[in-house]
Amino acid sequence: MSSDAVPTATDAEWDPDEHVRFARYRRAFDEVAPAEAAALVARVLTDPDRGMANSAVCEYLGRRAAELLADPGYPAWCREMTGAVAADDFSARRLTEWTLLRAMTLDEPWDTESLLAASNWLQLHSAEESSAPAVLDVLAEGGRTRRIRNTAKSRLSALQRSVRSMRAGSGH
Repeated sequence: MSSDAVPTATDAEWDPDEHVRFARYRRAFDEVAPAEAAALVARVLTDPDRGMANSAVCEYLGRRAAELLADPGYPAWCREMTGAVAADDFSARRLTEWTLLRAMTLDEPWDTESLLAASNWLQLHSAEESSAPAVLDVLAEGGRTRRIRNTAKSRLSALQRSVRSMRAGSGH
């Protein structure tokens, strides 16, 4: 699907109901060819309802970033999306956070300050999903909310028990 298939506020097919537009954007993101995705993101971000547009774009970014997280194509996709979301702080931050998540997932360099400055979304997602002791340790000590800290502590303890159990089972 081409980004031109999504009407903007100046088009005759534009619908004033944001729920209708959101559903249209979701369908467009489901059908968009990779080569057209950045143009579609940029077009959706011109919607006058910024919150709804952010939601539609971040849903797409999240789905696509999760698909590409460990893929070698992620950096090129991210560069393309960075230009498309540059004018939208919320979407740009979410893309940056996906890139930080990728670095932590692939055990690439990342810094504690970036994780501690990240949104509750990224901190909680990392506390719930990461198996990297360094990530869990940072969040257990400095996560923004009690839920994030407790989740990270719990996962860190479970990870440490698992490692001890594996060592005991192997005779080491």
